[in-house]
Amino acid sequence: MISIRNLTKAFGNRTITDNLNLDIPKGKMTIIIGRSGEGKSLLLKQIIGLVKPTSGSIFIDNIDITKISENQLYDQLKKCGYVFQFAALLDSLTVWENIGITLLNNGIPKEKVLPIVKEKLNLVHLPESTLYKYPSELSGGMAKRVGLARTLITNPEIILYDEPTTGLDPLTERRIHELMYDMQQQLQITSVVITHSIDLFQHADYVAFLHKGRIQYFGPAKTIWECDNPYIYQFIRRESEGPIQPD
Repeated sequence: MISIRNLTKAFGNRTITDNLNLDIPKGKMTIIIGRSGEGKSLLLKQIIGLVKPTSGSIFIDNIDITKISENQLYDQLKKCGYVFQFAALLDSLTVWENIGITLLNNGIPKEKVLPIVKEKLNLVHLPESTLYKYPSELSGGMAKRVGLARTLITNPEIILYDEPTTGLDPLTERRIHELMYDMQQQLQITSVVITHSIDLFQHADYVAFLHKGRIQYFGPAKTIWECDNPYIYQFIRRESEGPIQPD
């Protein structure tokens, strides 16, 4: 489980994350929604250790990653994978080199890395003929799948997704969501997804709504449409274009 307690992140006089509390269940898919500029991606970067919070705690399997050394943090975060918003593939490398780059950089021989890459490529439903293509030869959906395969190469227990379907057409977006759900179910990983897509609700276990630096709602995704929380109501039904009003 990921437990966040009184998490605050401020830049000068501007507070983005404000005494935020959230428990993310193990082995489930939790999506974090909210309007643009609310700090969703910043929250994800704090969970993965890319940004240090001003105060508060982040527990991953009962270890507070804000209170440990850099070496201990590195070891703890080996169980986490991060899927970037735009796949972040290296243009000069082939698909198989992009997927296997972590293992290759750790000195593992190519002949041992390639079979692992093929296994992960199969998990994201891409043919082996993709292996020697370059990112410029891939469609948007294929690039997203390669990015996910790269994340899977280290067999993470937790995957953090930052807007994984940005820029995709609705059909491809739906397929990527289905793939994410399949991965979560098949591998029993914990998935945390930053998204604007309401389509993902049907695959998620839980929804957290971030507004004004705090989690204003957390509950089951399956019952989200019956929720009477005013923040959620305005967001998912889009009945108000003005500012979200407090309770």
